[in-house]
Amino acid sequence: MNIPAELKYTKDHEWIRIDGNTATIGITDFAQHELGDIVFVDVPSIGKKLKQHDIFGTVEAVKTVSDLYLPVSGTVTELNADLEAHPESVNKDAYGAGWMIKMTIENMDEVAGLLDAAGYNALIG
Repeated sequence: MNIPAELKYTKDHEWIRIDGNTATIGITDFAQHELGDIVFVDVPSIGKKLKQHDIFGTVEAVKTVSDLYLPVSGTVTELNADLEAHPESVNKDAYGAGWMIKMTIENMDEVAGLLDAAGYNALIG
């Protein structure tokens, strides 16, 4: 299972890449594997302000729909528009082309509560 060391993770299987006060967010390789073939990704509109643990969208796979939970509070600044036409990018490259949103982080202190790669690996066993 691919668990990049430079990312942080949630217990709900989202990953977050932090660059200054900007975060890029998606679902983990483990999550996309568990969901199976992803056929649709629905995420909020740009400018939407959300709190940590809020639902920020859904991922629809062939047999299920799963909510996406925000790792940290902030404002959505960018959506991965490519996912509309190519939701399978999440399956093919969860940490690259399969990213879902970018946001400005409101409270950097919330990052400390996220899992590192070793903690996430322990969670998924």
